[in-house]
Amino acid sequence: MTTASPAADAALRPALPSDRTPAAKARPIASAPVWVERGTPAYGRISVALFLAGFSTFSLIYAVQPLLPGLVGEFGIGPSESSLALSLTTGFLALAILCAGALSETVSRRGLMFASMTGAALLHIGSAVSPSWHAVLALRALEGFVLGGVPAVAMAYLAEEIDPKALGAAMGLYIGGTAFGGMMGRVGMGLLTEFASWRVALGTLGVIDLIAALGFVALLPPSRNFVRRSGVPLVHHRDAWLKHLRNPGLPPLFAVGFLVLGAYVCIFNYLTFRLSAAPYGLGQGQISAIFTVFLFGIVGSTAAGSLADRLGRGPVLIVGVLTMAAGTALTLLDSLPGILAGVVGVTVGFFIAHSVASGWVGRVAAGSKGHASSLYLLAYYLGSSLVGSAGGWFWSAGGWSAVAAFDAVLLALAAGIAVRLWAMERAAG
Repeated sequence: MTTASPAADAALRPALPSDRTPAAKARPIASAPVWVERGTPAYGRISVALFLAGFSTFSLIYAVQPLLPGLVGEFGIGPSESSLALSLTTGFLALAILCAGALSETVSRRGLMFASMTGAALLHIGSAVSPSWHAVLALRALEGFVLGGVPAVAMAYLAEEIDPKALGAAMGLYIGGTAFGGMMGRVGMGLLTEFASWRVALGTLGVIDLIAALGFVALLPPSRNFVRRSGVPLVHHRDAWLKHLRNPGLPPLFAVGFLVLGAYVCIFNYLTFRLSAAPYGLGQGQISAIFTVFLFGIVGSTAAGSLADRLGRGPVLIVGVLTMAAGTALTLLDSLPGILAGVVGVTVGFFIAHSVASGWVGRVAAGSKGHASSLYLLAYYLGSSLVGSAGGWFWSAGGWSAVAAFDAVLLALAAGIAVRLWAMERAAG
């Protein structure tokens, strides 16, 4: 029988809300945590509310991706400049995540998420009626910054309120909402522009996400295990982040998020170039339809959460990474059905890995879960920005085979880290 080391046990054991930093011990919790259990009405309301939050966030972020050609025609700009409408949003989102993680320790988690969803939806509507290109960019940058209040806080809320035995399933449903939102932001906008202008398409989505925000706040119960801190100095936030970085179980999870999203973005960034060229010659509408594979991501993330609760997080995380690797290999085939099968594999594997890793962060973090979530998401979005862009060098140098080889290296690193995390999980018992 394996004996758990103190470091491994501390790194991967479930952390209770009573695990607090020294600054928080001045306000102890009066009673034991009151968990929301699976199968209760509160669990159902939380699951639906967080699904809406995930949908709203990712539909707003990625809505402009299929509209870039329309922006080029409207404002007389080049294709590379038009991509700023997306890259500025994700860049400011990454910056905002750390700020939101710190702010979430001092204000209502539910209120912060609602304010972020509402503000972002209104800014999205504003970008639809903006008269100039620079106004569109300014509003899109602000939209990304405002949206930072949702991802980090949503993960922390679930980790603090949901029964640890059911956390994986709840986190999986939230990640499923992000998959559905990402799909609708891309595919839905492409379909709407077949019948109306890009301005009408953006404005329509803004209204839909404003309604989603109202549904979110009506459904989500207030936090019961969160202790709000007032007058928290900046040094407290610094110490909380450093504490999480010194936790042996957390930096590997951050690295997994960085690597799997970077690999995923590489596939989708450059697949459009491959499929639009000979011998495939697919049109923009046909290529956009490929994003419907996000539906497989919804199923995969939800199933992964439940399996992780039953079988352990390590094995399911490894399966997710290996599924991504198998899908990447399939994209090297010349046949279009083979490529599409590979895209499905990459998508399912990614959402499995992300669902498990993000839920695992909440389990491992000892106190200040908003700070831990913000660090994970910072690494996650940096992977999208840095690794996704680096893939362009491989595409220019060696085409699709070079992109696939780059992805294989990233996923090999992720698999090695996942195996190490599984060993730590088993040692912790």
